[in-house]
Amino acid sequence: MRIPPSYVVFVVLLITLWVLRPNMMNVAILGTFARQVVPLGIVVLGQILVISSRSIDLSAGGIILLVNYMISSGLLYGWPFLPVVLLCLGFGLIVGLLNGLLVGKRRASAVIVTLAVNIVLVGLVEYLANGKPPGDVPTYFRDLYNTRFWTAPAPVIFWVMLAGVTSAFLGSSVFGRFVWSIGSNPTSAHFSGVPVERTVVVAHTISGLMFAVAALVQTSSIAVGSVRFGPELVMNSIAATILGGVVFGRPAEVWGPFFGVLCFALLFVVMTTIGVQEPGKLIVQGLIILLAAIFYGVRSKSN
Repeated sequence: MRIPPSYVVFVVLLITLWVLRPNMMNVAILGTFARQVVPLGIVVLGQILVISSRSIDLSAGGIILLVNYMISSGLLYGWPFLPVVLLCLGFGLIVGLLNGLLVGKRRASAVIVTLAVNIVLVGLVEYLANGKPPGDVPTYFRDLYNTRFWTAPAPVIFWVMLAGVTSAFLGSSVFGRFVWSIGSNPTSAHFSGVPVERTVVVAHTISGLMFAVAALVQTSSIAVGSVRFGPELVMNSIAATILGGVVFGRPAEVWGPFFGVLCFALLFVVMTTIGVQEPGKLIVQGLIILLAAIFYGVRSKSN
């Protein structure tokens, strides 16, 4: 009962894929599937922090859309790679800090604040784009995304390294202990001397940074501008986080949600293999999340 559902679901899906399509059980092929969910996996790393801090962040879609527009619209045409990346990361930090100040300092509802910020950013992109998709992304983003080390795609290696750094940071730092204590009981944490407000602000700020990193990876993957993609990652990131065992009142844990993201990659592959269409995929995805919620309810009652 202590094992996150994502581990069990991952093993079941892996066995199912092996039975249905054994020829796809190849490191290169599985790496290609994993590469497609790297942006979602990075968004999940940000959601882990805020959900573990008894908050939530729904602004990822807006950040991803605006970063994509900044890169593909020509506004930064001719800029070198590093300044473009730093500008996009700085934008994510600013949005995350704004969310954190409103939620942590002003005690505003995290759902309302981050949803409102997301709507503003999406509206800003649609206004700037005037209903038309922007242009192409600079080639150095696409070349970097398509880089491989032996058979492993570079985005997957980057995601694994970022997840490892996040896990080590939460497990060994004072900030990680603060997040754990707030997630367990914010009132007790406050009376124990934990800086609750400051921790929530920092969690949202880091979350905004993670969303900007995910935006860079997502933009590199499609290599064109778009005014549509991004918002769907928000609900999928929350679903993968919950499937991985991180819910309100439970401490932060990275690898459960990490495998939760991989579950979504395998789930879509398995259902595509057996001919399930998009509506069926959404139904199955929702059922898995519902079963995970029931699992946590049964476990809490038994505890």
